[in-house]
Formats: sequence, structure tokens, C-alpha cells
Amino acid sequence: MTFYDDIYPFYPQQRTSFIFNTSLLTVILVFLVLAVSFLLILPGIRGKSRILWTFRILTSLFIGLVLVALNFTSDWAEASLKANTTYKSFSNVVVNADVGLHVGLYGINITLRGDPVMQLNETIDYNEMFAWSSDIDGEYAEALEKGLPNPILYIAEKFTFHNPCGLIYQYRYSGRYASATLWTAFCCWLVANILFSMPVILYAGYMMAATATLIFISMASFSTIYSLPQCRFTIGTGSFQTDFSHSFWLALATGLLCAVIGIAVILLDILIPEKMREAFSVGLDSADEDVYFGEGYLNTNFLEGASLDAVTAKGPSKESQQIFTSTVCLSYPTNQSF
Repeated sequence: MTFYDDIYPFYPQQRTSFIFNTSLLTVILVFLVLAVSFLLILPGIRGKSRILWTFRILTSLFIGLVLVALNFTSDWAEASLKANTTYKSFSNVVVNADVGLHVGLYGINITLRGDPVMQLNETIDYNEMFAWSSDIDGEYAEALEKGLPNPILYIAEKFTFHNPCGLIYQYRYSGRYASATLWTAFCCWLVANILFSMPVILYAGYMMAATATLIFISMASFSTIYSLPQCRFTIGTGSFQTDFSHSFWLALATGLLCAVIGIAVILLDILIPEKMREAFSVGLDSADEDVYFGEGYLNTNFLEGASLDAVTAKGPSKESQQIFTSTVCLSYPTNQSF
């Protein structure tokens, strides 16, 4: 065994642990760039509308970020415990470690962190990802070949197709429907943002309410994992079951925020539609307003052969230019050619 640097001979590969979800990192960076880009043009907005514009943009970007990021997070449900457990297969060596299970819409993360981290002359710090989209039985077989610790293999085996617990069917299909509903909510959010820039504020409120409804439906879909009797995970002398975690409650808070915005926009558009259009800077028809341009200069050399009515002339040189302050009425002869 020392020939393989403390890796058992029947484990030919050293582990490569899952560190961070790159898709989630990409989503966060994209929305941060959008937020910074909008903030750069903030000084160009004058008056009180700057505050309202900033609030609208940041709130909208936050909702969009959450809707996309929730598809890639791994903490919709989770559980953990401290346990004294065997470390490697075919060995009675026991380690003290924190074991965690983190459930997302696309898979699970299983963590194992030693307490302390350095034990048995080895760093015990694992974070392994098992995705629903791939062949999870094949991933479990690869985990066996890598020689992952017993607690990780035990939990991963519970989510294989041949396991009697049947957790894979509960979690995978619930996650799929929840993810599909979240993407639909994201589409509704996009449509709502387009409608907010048009003189149809009422329909934008309807789309925000639809976004909130779809978020709640996705939560209800994920909650179906608890509709069947739960399979308990027993490690060492302790056991645990998963429960709702940060992403689930973040989805709930975002859904409530969308519902409040949608209902408020609908009510305010019905009660005070003019104020709402003024607040969103849409639907302002300037054609019916009287516009006063002040004094201007009129060069009479371009009006040869035309008669000027109701012109107030000022200045010493009437031949070269005239200053007008009222409406200029032009009448051209019928035989004038242009």
C-alpha cells in the first residue's frame, strides 16, 4: 500500500474533487457586468427619476439573477452530521468528520470534511458532484474506482437506480419540473421588462404576477420529494434526513417580491394611470402640448417671393435677417416653381 502513496492497490486513480459550479459562476459574472454597465450611465440621468431608475434596474437584475442561478445551486435541500465513521473500504480505520448532503435541481453534492482536516497523514476534504443528466450508476462506478471514502459512496449509492429507496426517481423528476418552471418564469420576467418600457404598464404587472406564480409552482414541484416516505441516511451512530435549505427560501422570497411588484403595478395602474406612465417615462404624448421655442432668426433670403404675416421684426438689418416671436404664415404664388 505504501507503493501507491497510501492509496489502496485496488484504487488506481487519485481523487479529483468537485470545487465550484462554473455555470453558476458564469451566471453571476454576467449579471454583475450588466449591473455595472447600467450604473455607469447613471450620472447621465437627471432629477428624481435617477433614484427610481436605479431601484427598477437593480431590482429587476436581482430577480433575473435569482431565476437563473437557482437552476445551478446545490442547496435546495441539505442535511449534515458529525460522525465517527470508517474512512476507506476494507479498513477498520475510523475518522471524525462532518458529512453533508446538498441537493440541487440537477444533481447532488456530497461533502466530507475531517475534524481536524489532517488525519491519517491525509487531507480529508471532499466535495463530490453527482448529476442527474448523466448516468448516475456510471458515476457511482467511477467513484468506486477512485476509492472515495465510505460515507460518500454510501450516500451516492442511495441515489442509484437499483437502490430500493428509489430516491433518484423522487429527486430527479422533481428537480426537472422545478427547473423547467423556473426557466418559464425567467421568460415571463424578460417579457415584463420589455412591457415596462412600453405604454402597457398594466400588462407588465400581469407578467410579474405570472413570474411569481411560476416560482411558487417550481417550489411546489420540488416539494414533492417529501410526498413519499423518506429514506434515512445512517453513518456511524448517527442518521439524518434532508430538509429545505437556502435556495428554496431564496426562491420563496423572490416569488413574494415578484408578487408584490406585480400586484402593486396592477393596482396603481388602475387607480393612477397617469402617474404610473410618468414614473416609468412612457406614454407621454408631446404632440398635443404647446411648445414655445423662444426667439429665433429667420433669413428672408430663402423666402424670396413669399409673403410673411404676423411677423414681429426687430434689429437694424431687415434685409438680411428678421427676428420672429410668433407664428410665420407663408403664402406662395401659384406660379412659383421650386
